[in-house]
Amino acid sequence: MSNIEKLAYKLHLPFTRNNYQECISESMDKQHSYEQFLESILEGEFNLRSQNGVNNRIKNARFPYLKYIEDLKYDNFPLEISNKIRELQSLSFIDQGRNIIFVGNPGVGKTHTSIGLGIKACMKGKTVLYITVPNLITELKESMTLNQLTSYKKKFINYDLVILDELGYIAFDKQGSELLFNLLSMRNETKSIIITTNLTFNRWEEIFNDPTLTAAMVDRLTHKAYVINIKSESYRLKETKEWLTA
Repeated sequence: MSNIEKLAYKLHLPFTRNNYQECISESMDKQHSYEQFLESILEGEFNLRSQNGVNNRIKNARFPYLKYIEDLKYDNFPLEISNKIRELQSLSFIDQGRNIIFVGNPGVGKTHTSIGLGIKACMKGKTVLYITVPNLITELKESMTLNQLTSYKKKFINYDLVILDELGYIAFDKQGSELLFNLLSMRNETKSIIITTNLTFNRWEEIFNDPTLTAAMVDRLTHKAYVINIKSESYRLKETKEWLTA
């Protein structure tokens, strides 16, 4: 290793260590000043660290797979819904602490849209957590058993955006319902939540099994929230039909 590489390694400057020779050659070819050369090195370090930060935030978000909002097939949505999704890409709802609730049958794009918004938030420097509601209930119960519920809640509250997927597929017992209610109440009107569900609000009692708790949950989550009811054919079913036809 050259002395430059050694120093860059010790100073944690990976872009400089791996690219200084190319930067020197480019600067000489273009007759850059010392100031321009130094700026190109620092800009390279900044861009690399920014990209590493994005990658780490996406990794820590625990997305089950990567679905980008740019790959969303807007033709599958009614015009009103596609316009609303485009509007949400500004991510102003996160700064405002507002929730989004996607309601619709399986396969209409709720999860894709949610993950796409989550990845976009990661790219903008926001901390994000993706988790299915059944897995969240399981983690809450486990942390309570291990006397770690308080620390779990603190970590959960600090995320800029939490995406709760698959609300409605599994009913909860009393303990699970109460744990979830208390957890989400702590983020109410301060931090954003995206929820995907296959059930309309009048059916949420089927999963919480408590009319009072259900009413309180709906009231808090929907206050100043964007409620988007996606009424369209399952795109997975549509793709399957096209594949069978072909």
